[in-house]
Amino acid sequence: MAIWSPRVSHLILLLWPFLSLVHTKATTPAIDRAAIVARYAPTRNASNPTTPMQIGNGNFAFGADVTGLQTFLPFAILSSWGWKNDTLPPNRTIEDVLNYKGASWFNHGRLVQYDFGGDPEIEQWLTANPNRVNLGSIGLVFRDASSGAIRNVSESDLSDIHQELDLWTGIMSSSFSYEGVPVKVTTISAQDTSAISITIASPLLDSTTRNPSSTRLGVFLDFPWADGSQKFRDPFVGSLSPALFANHTTTLLNKSGDGEIQAQISHQMVDAIFYTSVGSDTQIHVTRDSPVAHRYTLLPSSSTNTLSLVVSFNTTEQGSILSSSAVAQSSVDAWHDYWTNSGFIDLFTGSTDSRADELQRRIILSRYLMRVNEAQDNPPQESGLVNDGWSVVSALYSTVNSTWKCRSSGVYGRFLETSLIRAQVQQGWASGARWPKMTDPSGRSSPGEINNLLIWEQPHPFVFAEYEYRAFPTEDTLTKWADVIRETANWMSAFAWFNESTDVYDLGPPMYVVAEDTSPNVTVNPAFELAYWRFGLQLAETWMQKLGEEVPANWSTVKENLAPLPVGEVDGLYAVYDGIESNFWTDEAYINDHPALVGLYGWLPQTPGLNLTIAKLTAEKVWTTWNISNCWGWDFPMLAMSAARNNETEKAIEWLLDPLFQFDDVGMPIGGVRVPTPYFPGSGALLYATAMMAQGWDGSEGIAPGFPKTGWNVRVEGLSTAM
Repeated sequence: MAIWSPRVSHLILLLWPFLSLVHTKATTPAIDRAAIVARYAPTRNASNPTTPMQIGNGNFAFGADVTGLQTFLPFAILSSWGWKNDTLPPNRTIEDVLNYKGASWFNHGRLVQYDFGGDPEIEQWLTANPNRVNLGSIGLVFRDASSGAIRNVSESDLSDIHQELDLWTGIMSSSFSYEGVPVKVTTISAQDTSAISITIASPLLDSTTRNPSSTRLGVFLDFPWADGSQKFRDPFVGSLSPALFANHTTTLLNKSGDGEIQAQISHQMVDAIFYTSVGSDTQIHVTRDSPVAHRYTLLPSSSTNTLSLVVSFNTTEQGSILSSSAVAQSSVDAWHDYWTNSGFIDLFTGSTDSRADELQRRIILSRYLMRVNEAQDNPPQESGLVNDGWSVVSALYSTVNSTWKCRSSGVYGRFLETSLIRAQVQQGWASGARWPKMTDPSGRSSPGEINNLLIWEQPHPFVFAEYEYRAFPTEDTLTKWADVIRETANWMSAFAWFNESTDVYDLGPPMYVVAEDTSPNVTVNPAFELAYWRFGLQLAETWMQKLGEEVPANWSTVKENLAPLPVGEVDGLYAVYDGIESNFWTDEAYINDHPALVGLYGWLPQTPGLNLTIAKLTAEKVWTTWNISNCWGWDFPMLAMSAARNNETEKAIEWLLDPLFQFDDVGMPIGGVRVPTPYFPGSGALLYATAMMAQGWDGSEGIAPGFPKTGWNVRVEGLSTAM
């Protein structure tokens, strides 16, 4: 039994994606959406060793090599529900975990207890657990027709390779020849369950006798071991090494070949058990390769040229399984609904700027991959369901699908109780909810100094609520967010400290800024956090007014009396925080991470007290002095949004297509020099930035105000205006 529920989010919400601005229903489109989506269908004629071609539904994803399966490269099968806990550290008990307490630091004369600085063994275990399970590996088996021995075949032994992903239907088609004999594999993910359909068509399946051992082609199921000992697990999750066979067990529960489910295999790792069920419209024969290995071979029981399988994964034994046709229909229907009933941008049709084609490709492929990887009930970490590139923690990085699962108040509603306890019981604040940076569905905050002292995630719920209200301006939207809005603003007002010597409210210390690169005990009144605090409290006030409720006086008092944004005495530009060294622009300690100063007018609209002239000069200073070569992911769309709001539209396009901001042939966002691939916050940020630039923002004028007027023909459907 798991000690903690699956870890689901940093709650940083770094950049909202394109779909956070869309209505879930759009009118009959004038844009030929199907043609534009089809134009960017990815193809491959060789496997990429670091990124798979992927199918999935948001809660489940399957990564494939060029065979449409995991024949040569063990890409992962990941889910939103498949987790396990490792064994506890030596000489530690479950009571040690449950009774964990971190250090207490002074916050303006009052001790606050955090989740860091406690027992390091327990902290590491809490950080690494639960960890996401790679549910299995599925691939082709090439066999000798006479002896039945498995042949050692590599990708270089194949010819005529072609793989294509139909984005409009979610169907992956892979074809190749082996020893001159053609093989075609069609792979499809179910949309409401964790299952895939596999259809293999080849004369290699046809046995010369009724004995299945004479077929030259089959399918293997293998089950890797994985734990939370590594921070970065990419590009593969877990290991199939024989040295780890003894760490886990598998059992073939049903091998009769009778009934709807023809085989079911249990896989136990520590205390967690997972079940893999196999169904087929053809009788199959299943055997274990050896008593100690966790690999099983599936062969057709009779002569055939086509083998159709459905492989389903769950935490309980299954009594039924979908048919291949049902899986295919669910995929066709769900993807058609996704592409037709959501917002859409057309940059390609009619544009003469050659860059429009690449930017359109990134938008389409990012939309596909965000739905596959991030549109979950419990959104994952930065690498989505491709791998566990960021330890085992998860991130609610604004990964929203057309049903608004992730941005819904339900996510914050689930965390509200534990966030109230964290703020008022553990940390002793007078009121409010303290949202964690990293958590699990139980609401537990992951240990770590940065995790506990970062504050810029706190106003995020206001922004999500406002965008949902713009799309659904109803009393129901106002009511369901009310408690989250109220308690978020209560804590923000309590955290701000009234400085009697300056007669203003300060933020910090201790705290970390967005870039996480300043000393927490000297960081006070950072520019971005001050602007976001004012903006958030302003949104909270407006929300209460729409509800017809009285706005708490302390919200307004704090908002109107927050410290002014810090301005450098020498250069007159906005500074990272008040009192930072005047030469921070040339100090590598401060210019190597997220350039949040451009977010003052880009990510954020104009906020009270912001001088637009200083904001633009500050952004231009960032453009010329920041170590851009060390930036990654959402940094570039944030730079683009700043350029767009400052009417530097050509610069905005350059940032979105910067050579350091890359997307590979299937649309995976490349992590860059500092983070693993894929890094989906880059995809979400790209989609949000392009939506804002295309539809416009509050106070913008004209059509597509963020795009250059020459060379770009921008059409949009179903988008809301950005703030």
